[in-house]
Amino acid sequence: MNQPVIDNSYLPPPASGCNRSSCGVSTDQAAVLPDDLRRKVEDHPCYSEAAHHHFARMHAAVAPACNIQCNYCNRKYDCANESRPGVVSELLTPEQAVKKTLAVAAAIPQMSVLGVAGPGDPLANPARTFATFRGLAEKAPDIKLCVSTNGLALPEHIDELARHNIEHVTITINCVDPDVGAKIYPWIFWKNRRIRGRAAAEILIAQQQKGLEMLVARGILVKVNSVLIPGVNDQHLKEVSRIVKVKGAFLHNVMPLIAEPEHGTFYGLTGQRSPSAEELKALQDACEGDMAMMRHCRQCRADAVGLLGEDRGAEFTMDKVEAMKIDHEAALARRLAFRAKVSAEREAKRALAHAPSSVPIQVIKLHKPVPAVEGRPVLMAVASKGSGVINEHFGHAREFLIYEASHAGARLIGHRKTDLYCAGSDTCGDGESVLERTIRALEGCETVLCSRIGIEPWSKLEAAGIQPNGEHGMARIEDAVMAVWRGMLERGQLATPAAERRRA
Repeated sequence: MNQPVIDNSYLPPPASGCNRSSCGVSTDQAAVLPDDLRRKVEDHPCYSEAAHHHFARMHAAVAPACNIQCNYCNRKYDCANESRPGVVSELLTPEQAVKKTLAVAAAIPQMSVLGVAGPGDPLANPARTFATFRGLAEKAPDIKLCVSTNGLALPEHIDELARHNIEHVTITINCVDPDVGAKIYPWIFWKNRRIRGRAAAEILIAQQQKGLEMLVARGILVKVNSVLIPGVNDQHLKEVSRIVKVKGAFLHNVMPLIAEPEHGTFYGLTGQRSPSAEELKALQDACEGDMAMMRHCRQCRADAVGLLGEDRGAEFTMDKVEAMKIDHEAALARRLAFRAKVSAEREAKRALAHAPSSVPIQVIKLHKPVPAVEGRPVLMAVASKGSGVINEHFGHAREFLIYEASHAGARLIGHRKTDLYCAGSDTCGDGESVLERTIRALEGCETVLCSRIGIEPWSKLEAAGIQPNGEHGMARIEDAVMAVWRGMLERGQLATPAAERRRA
């Protein structure tokens, strides 16, 4: 009997350049990468949008010191209630970091990456950072190692990064103009003295660019992070993106400034506003070209544990880790089995996508063909706990993935958190209910897809102009988003102004 197959022939072709169905590197993009690059990114949740649905990471908080000051940063210790870079609950010694990483990797088979990202700068704490890497490489060589740095000390540590087989380095580059940098960085600590103002920014920029070039020359993948600061570097970041692309950066991640005053940062205390979701998307779109843009970043804590978008750090405090009994050989086998399963699923999808059209006799069509008419893009919010499927109840979601659906396909463009600063209470500090705050966070979205939703939120979402949809529970996100978009198109809800004029 002939095997039924899925006919994808009706699907629109991908856009040229960066695959618009993704951010970071998608499954389709990874398929056309050279084998060595594909191996480096396909299991890395921060370098591959497709991987972040399946694989987990851990940040080891072993680097307390920092060699620069940023106006958007305030490092906090013993803090469990904030989710942003520079925040940790426990500082670790290298030995503790290795023990904790092994415990996490035993409990979470999706674990594929260990990164050092703070709470200060890893390369301002080189002895602690590299001792952690040495210990982990010896005891769990299957775990990828990463560094995230401001770049000031980067050039002098390139050789050691290469010796430790570190294949991924993130550099935070907020500007390439010292005049802009002087508004972001009050000072740097350079060659045993503190330097301020434009001179400090000039040194930092030169070191960042030199380090970027040296990493690329060594074949190390570089992701560039940039913080979007309205009125400071918002227009300038397009130039940053252009330059780092020319110099060989693999991925650019433009992140929104976090500037709530309760965090105690200079920007937060002086009234500097954060960008809106629309401003962030517009800048990301403007920067997007042949180099992929990362849009699934969660601006994680320096001690984050688990899949992107979740934080399981409270399960792995050092007192709990010390009490754990771990079979490390069995844990390694579980990790390898999980990766083999994901790899097999990827290969099956690739084979299906490239199957000859003459093979199938019986054809299953999941959706009707897209009519050859214009249809405007639509933003949709998706509640998901991971694995790339719609598997979260609306009321349990702490964040929503935001997808843009259009004739070019579905692409992830970001995420919206829904419980910021008011978790655990029915109302926020200003008297706004959690539901009202969630609805406000979803502004601009026309549909929200979830596994289930209650009557009260359903009616309030509809009143706000957002259509709830619980019909696609456990469906693959991109398939469900496009199915909803096609339904809207067929009902005549997506006509563009040009199409309306032609019909008139």
